[in-house]
Amino acid sequence: MRLLLTGGTGFVARALLEQLLPDTQVHLSLLIRPDSPNLTRLDSLLHEFPGRVKLYRADLRDAGSLADVVGDCRPDRLIHLASAGVTNPNLAIPVALAHNLQGTLNLIDACFNGQNPPEQLIVARTPGEHNAMNVYAASKAAAWAFCRMAATTRGLPIAGAMIYQAYGPGQSSSALIPSAAAAALAGADFPMTSGVQLRDWIQVEDVAAGLIATLCTDLAPGATVDLGTGRPTSVADVVAAIYQIAAAGGQPLIGAVPNRAGEDSRQVADAEASREMIQWQAKIPLAQGLAQLLQSFE
Repeated sequence: MRLLLTGGTGFVARALLEQLLPDTQVHLSLLIRPDSPNLTRLDSLLHEFPGRVKLYRADLRDAGSLADVVGDCRPDRLIHLASAGVTNPNLAIPVALAHNLQGTLNLIDACFNGQNPPEQLIVARTPGEHNAMNVYAASKAAAWAFCRMAATTRGLPIAGAMIYQAYGPGQSSSALIPSAAAAALAGADFPMTSGVQLRDWIQVEDVAAGLIATLCTDLAPGATVDLGTGRPTSVADVVAAIYQIAAAGGQPLIGAVPNRAGEDSRQVADAEASREMIQWQAKIPLAQGLAQLLQSFE
């Protein structure tokens, strides 16, 4: 299999590479932005598996260079992980549309308007798309609307992978769990929202395994697989668990930060449907995943 990953230096991509690189039957290509400062995240993996990854530097907003990349690596399958603003609530609308919408449309054109179209394009989605109450989620929802339209009307093999609240080593420090973990380990208080929001927390290794299972399944055009545990836990309970594991002092300051306007009160994956669609389920319990994460800070 010739596989192309966009967003190749990201949090999920690195976990995915850790599971894919030992498989010599998968020929990997990574697409990273020309100005990406994060290639050092992959240094140890690239050193451990020399010659296994071909790197391409191109911007999804540049349709011409993107078409050149797809034409050169001729992927059988793609996983589109690249996006802008996943942890930025103040993302500017033009930036979100340029990266998340137009970039995805450019990728579809590069894949399916030339010779040797791929057998499958998997587009990473976010559960925030359901009500799209922030710029990032709204831009992702718009991108998926066009993906689903192209898949349904043209029969293109485009499928979605809706990734629920992923966490684990290497995640951006601005995300909730790593920021709470850093405060807890320092014995500092952690200002937070009411914490009543129910979320489906999934360890990033399970996300990677779910993406691989999706990759190995021929899904109906326009279908989406939920990558989550199916078990909701409130934000407050997750932060409390982190402080209990750290046992270094400090406490969550519940209600010190206002909730985001229009935020979903509940986001939970349909885990049963995912088991039926791709014969996969998450395996790492939340308590175990949080304990491993805090150990990685040492």
